[in-house]
Amino acid sequence: MLRDRIEAKWIEAFAKTFRLCRVERGEPVAILSETQSRSLNVHLAELALIGLGARPFHIVLPTPPQPAPVPIRSTGASAALAGHPAALAALKAAGLVVDLTVEGLLHSPELKPILEAGARVLMISNEHPDALERLVPDPDLAPKVKTAVAWCRQARTMTVTSRAGTELCIDLEGAVTVGVWGWCDRPGTVAHWPGGVVVSFPRAGSVNGRLVLDRGDLNLTFKRYLESPVVLCLEDDFVVEIEGEGTDGELMRRYFAAWGEREAYAVSHVGFGMNPKARYEALAMYDRRDTNGTELRAFAGNFLFSTGANEFAGRYTLGHFDLPVRGCTIRLDDRPVVVEGELVEELR
Repeated sequence: MLRDRIEAKWIEAFAKTFRLCRVERGEPVAILSETQSRSLNVHLAELALIGLGARPFHIVLPTPPQPAPVPIRSTGASAALAGHPAALAALKAAGLVVDLTVEGLLHSPELKPILEAGARVLMISNEHPDALERLVPDPDLAPKVKTAVAWCRQARTMTVTSRAGTELCIDLEGAVTVGVWGWCDRPGTVAHWPGGVVVSFPRAGSVNGRLVLDRGDLNLTFKRYLESPVVLCLEDDFVVEIEGEGTDGELMRRYFAAWGEREAYAVSHVGFGMNPKARYEALAMYDRRDTNGTELRAFAGNFLFSTGANEFAGRYTLGHFDLPVRGCTIRLDDRPVVVEGELVEELR
């Protein structure tokens, strides 16, 4: 069991990441959190920023009531700001926003105006600092992620296959592709720590086929390694059938259905992990309260398939699954980028 106390090594891990974000002496830095945020990380961010000579200030909002019939997990769309005018004004005035909300601002409507005002936003995932310390961003990762992003943007089609039976075809025409390497150093940009992932948000009607989640693959919404196979059948972006016996299939069927809306069954984004520091087995090493599973989204060579909101396809929902799948071969047109779960040499 990890203890929640300040450690000098964790302050330094935060400081290293802030240096990559080019935090300057005297720079106003907003630390955004909510009442259910991990207080240890809030304190570590403050101490690291003070040590760098920045001028941090706190914006702390009450964690809002939960609007859904089931627990909400891993949406990347914090509702804590809720358009608060004074908080938004302060965030827009900051050089850097350190986002320590529970879900993060990545898909929140407030992110766009903050970025348009010139602030850069670093989302620190709701992980215990023991994991963040291992996953301090590596500058060598950035050019590889940028290469993968360029390949995705040039491609017309992504195909995903596996020995387990996955056969997916994704039309990338008009898709929005982004890459994250763990820090942001330019005005108007956003990143999350841990980083090391490339994701594409396809336009509506772009995903068809079968995704086979085999034993040992991951359901990060449930923070669970699968113990029995589950098959998702997709037509024009939507999961139309969920095959699978046992607990894993039943959990997914019930959680999908609990939202009572078609959008919860739709594709959010597709992509692949690229971080050689991220460990597949990490989920087994932490109590559930100590991990958000971001490391498992980024481990090198996984195919990351997600359902839920996709603003680029005009779909919005709080229902969300992040499903890292092992052993896949991913091709962009005729170019392989992952072969049976291993990144090609140019991306390693």
